[in-house]
Amino acid sequence: MASNNQRLTAFAPIEAADARVLILGSMPSQESLKQQAYYAHPRNQFWKIVCHLLHGTCPVAYSERCAILVENGIALWDVLESCRREGSADTAIRDEVPNDFQSFIMGHPRLETVLCNGSKSYQLYNKYILGSRDGQGLPRQLQLMRLPSTSPAHAVAFEEKLEAWRAAFVVAGLIK
Repeated sequence: MASNNQRLTAFAPIEAADARVLILGSMPSQESLKQQAYYAHPRNQFWKIVCHLLHGTCPVAYSERCAILVENGIALWDVLESCRREGSADTAIRDEVPNDFQSFIMGHPRLETVLCNGSKSYQLYNKYILGSRDGQGLPRQLQLMRLPSTSPAHAVAFEEKLEAWRAAFVVAGLIK
C-alpha cells in the first residue's frame, strides 16, 4: 500500500491514432500499479465486460486484451497523470495532476466519445478537462457518458453494469 506522501503515476494510454472512443478511469488501483496493467484487480469487471461485448471471450494474456481495444477503435487511459492516495479508493485521491487531454485529442482526430468508468473519473474529467484550468477547453466537442464503475467497490450487479456498458457501446457505435 502506498504511503500518504508517495506520488502515484498512472500509465501511458493504450491507443491507436484512429481511436473513436476513449474509456477513462481515474487512477490505477494499487494492484494495477503493482502489475503495471490496467484493471488488474481480479475482481474488477472491466475486462470481463469489455471482452464480453466486443469479443465474446476474455483472453488471459493482457496484451491480447489490449489488442481487442485497439482493434475496436478504443483508447484506454486515466484522467489523472498522478496523485497521492492511501490505498486504492477513489475517495482517497488528493493532490491530483490531470493528463494532457488537449494534446491527446489533437492526436486522435477520429475521437468522438469519452466513456467514464465510474463517477470519480467523470467528476475529475469535468473538473480538469471540461472546466479547463487555462480556459481554453478542448479542441472539439466530444460526447461524454458516465458508466457504472467496474470496480469491486461499486456494489451493483454484474448484469446491471453489463447492460449499461452495452447501451453506451451501442450509442458510441462500437456494437449494434
